[in-house]
Amino acid sequence: MVNSLDKFSDIRPYNDDEIQPAIQRVINNKEFLDAIISFRFSKTAKFTGFILKPLLRRYFLYKWGTINSIDGMQRIVGGYIQHMIDSTTTQFSYSGLENLEPTQNYLFVSNHRDIAMDPAFVNWALFSENFKTVRIAIGDNLLSKPYVSDLMRMNKSFIVKRSVSGVREMMKALTHLSEYIFSSLQEDSSIWIAQREGRAKDGFDKTEPAIVKMFYVNGKKKKIAFSDYIKQLNIVPVAVSYEFDPCDQQKAQELYDKAEKGEYKKSEFEDLESIVRGIVGKKGHVHVAFGSPLQGEFTDADEVAKEIDAQIYQNYYLHPSNFIAAKQASQKITESDKQAFEKHFMAIKPELQASVLTMYANPVKNHAKNQIDQK
Repeated sequence: MVNSLDKFSDIRPYNDDEIQPAIQRVINNKEFLDAIISFRFSKTAKFTGFILKPLLRRYFLYKWGTINSIDGMQRIVGGYIQHMIDSTTTQFSYSGLENLEPTQNYLFVSNHRDIAMDPAFVNWALFSENFKTVRIAIGDNLLSKPYVSDLMRMNKSFIVKRSVSGVREMMKALTHLSEYIFSSLQEDSSIWIAQREGRAKDGFDKTEPAIVKMFYVNGKKKKIAFSDYIKQLNIVPVAVSYEFDPCDQQKAQELYDKAEKGEYKKSEFEDLESIVRGIVGKKGHVHVAFGSPLQGEFTDADEVAKEIDAQIYQNYYLHPSNFIAAKQASQKITESDKQAFEKHFMAIKPELQASVLTMYANPVKNHAKNQIDQK
């Protein structure tokens, strides 16, 4: 029987007393150490792995062995994020937080370009302005490895059960998730969730109404009117924009294979590789734009999704790379911008270049269309 005081234990982030046991599981997990070695020492991993494993275990024990709280883990992660920003971006900026309250909890619904970095950049902006960091929604499809699940739940992630089968089990999981999100917002934490399942491979950000319907499952159960419940959620649309997407070629490959072969077969460790590529890859200028809490009356999920999209299109920071790809003139574009885009673009396989151009051009088109729709 589920403890009524901990009814979300199967999906929630870890508590303070669960941090150190999780750390011990991770640093003693062979697959975790193998993954680190293969990514960090790919050329010599085959010959030096047996030497590196115990050294890595000692290193992580030294770095993480005294962490006994969520705040302690957040400080460690903060150091990694600062290093990542310094080494992989030319600039990090954000806007819109001046219109929000640090003491208020929000449901941040964000466009989705990168598995790990979207919520990381949102959190860094919040942290920079003394807002509480968010709890992060992550699909269980990314948690097939126990050590990945431990790492994510140590860092304030909660689980979205996408792999459940059967209508009854799916409805049970959605109800549980909807209740957890509402409970978190009412009590002690803001939430980050992507506007859609899976990253936008073509650069076209579009909110799935199904996400909004999931939010309302708990409200419907409580017999709260749809519009009233949406107001209680304090939904804030967020637009995360990357000057350069480290995973653009891989996304284009997926689109190409589906178009040419009718299907795309994901490799066993592809999600993990995408996470690592997103972290270590060059991103240029990254901007996070926070919108305004949704106001007004909404009759259904489609209307809410449309308002989220409108704010994301309006607030999306357009980089020179976007204007160049869209072949649109802009005062933002300098000669060095053109050279940087050319260098990045020429590294893309010829058959994938059209998809990559579309990927960078779509935010410009969405922004322009939203401007027309608002008139």
